[in-house]
Amino acid sequence: MANTASRRYHPWPGYMLGFALGGFFDGILLHQILQWHHLLSAINGDDIRFQVAADGYFHALMYVIAAVGLWMLWASRRTPGGMSGRLLFGGILIGFGAWHIVDAILSHWLLGIHRIRMDSSSPLFWDLLWLGLFGLVPVVVGWMMSGPRDDGSQAVRSPAPARAMATLLVLGAGALGIWPLRGSEFATVLFAPGTGQEQVLRALASADAQLVWMDGSGELAVLRLANGQSGWELFSQGAILVSGAGLPAGCFNNLRT
Repeated sequence: MANTASRRYHPWPGYMLGFALGGFFDGILLHQILQWHHLLSAINGDDIRFQVAADGYFHALMYVIAAVGLWMLWASRRTPGGMSGRLLFGGILIGFGAWHIVDAILSHWLLGIHRIRMDSSSPLFWDLLWLGLFGLVPVVVGWMMSGPRDDGSQAVRSPAPARAMATLLVLGAGALGIWPLRGSEFATVLFAPGTGQEQVLRALASADAQLVWMDGSGELAVLRLANGQSGWELFSQGAILVSGAGLPAGCFNNLRT
């Protein structure tokens, strides 16, 4: 009886952590690095400030889900029998795939707030490709990992290294979503509303940065950082976003498709 209850509960830390990882993967790769879409690209897509704010709330929600998953993982160490590393990572894969399935059905097709590639003439192709690669495949692999072993036994021991690895994976993925990447040549910087152009230029000078492009408001800029320089100091100068995945100005056209 205890084993049955244990098996029912133990996958949930993995499900929650995997779901958060799926959200971080989507936000970091598609929103920031490739800039194929933002959370609300189909709604007021010309307003980059609105899009950045929406992405920020999205990442905050993923942090809440990740925190719940980490708490459940921490609490599971007290459960008699513990859980296996195989079951944990199987659950993470299922949660990761579940995020992409939910995102495809809810965000792409029911609500229509964005598609995988907003600039594509065949958005359904990209939606289905992403759903298959990052949704269905991880769920199937995770389900296979979570099943009984070939000898019919179910591992129930929870090795500390598996928990530690899962924790570091989630914390590392979350940090990439907000940390200005050191060593990246370009950075995208968004300053608070009302920041004067003179103050913006002083801020860039304090970070030893070269201005590459600036929008009409003077509050959104793409800059080139000196070798090894981090844009972290720009936060103290009024910046509300410093992305290490900054791209030349022409890439912003994709946000307005």
